[in-house]
Amino acid sequence: MATNVYSTNATTENLSVHDMLAWVNERLQAQFGKIEELRTVAAYCQFMDMLFPSSVPMTHVKFCTNSENEYNQNFKILQASFEKVKADKIIPIDKLIKGDFQHNFEFLQWFKEFFDANYDGRDYDASAARDGAQMGYGKRNVNKILSAAAAAAIQQKFESLTTASVAQSTVSSSMALESITKAQRARSSTSAN
Repeated sequence: MATNVYSTNATTENLSVHDMLAWVNERLQAQFGKIEELRTVAAYCQFMDMLFPSSVPMTHVKFCTNSENEYNQNFKILQASFEKVKADKIIPIDKLIKGDFQHNFEFLQWFKEFFDANYDGRDYDASAARDGAQMGYGKRNVNKILSAAAAAAIQQKFESLTTASVAQSTVSSSMALESITKAQRARSSTSAN
């Protein structure tokens, strides 16, 4: 069963945001670029698997997601694992899901204390435990994702403009051809009279 911790400002380690992210990324072989990414709860699910093997059905955890539905699914898994090991902590789901920095940072600080109180030092291959799934976007990856999305949007815009341009030119060409044909008919009928 879990050793519970009741964090107060007096007992909490004062680690910086950078230090906390480095701790999460190192332990979980992850690529979190900012605290707000932890709102998916996947990291906490994996930490629980590390602390209490078999307390989390790892195949059900969504590791790299932007869907609130999947965040909620991860929260349910985490809450069930807390109940299973008798961890005495209410998870502020609504506050964390919103991605608010302060709430996510406070929960991470509490979790770090909980981790330190319960970790027995056993080896744990975090990447293998999640079948190599990526966790966290990292600063570089976020930029790549945004760049890829921007490139796709530009490509889509270009394709729609090109399609519209071709359609307009086809319509214009058809109208011009029709005008020429009408003019030729008009001349033919005038010269025949």
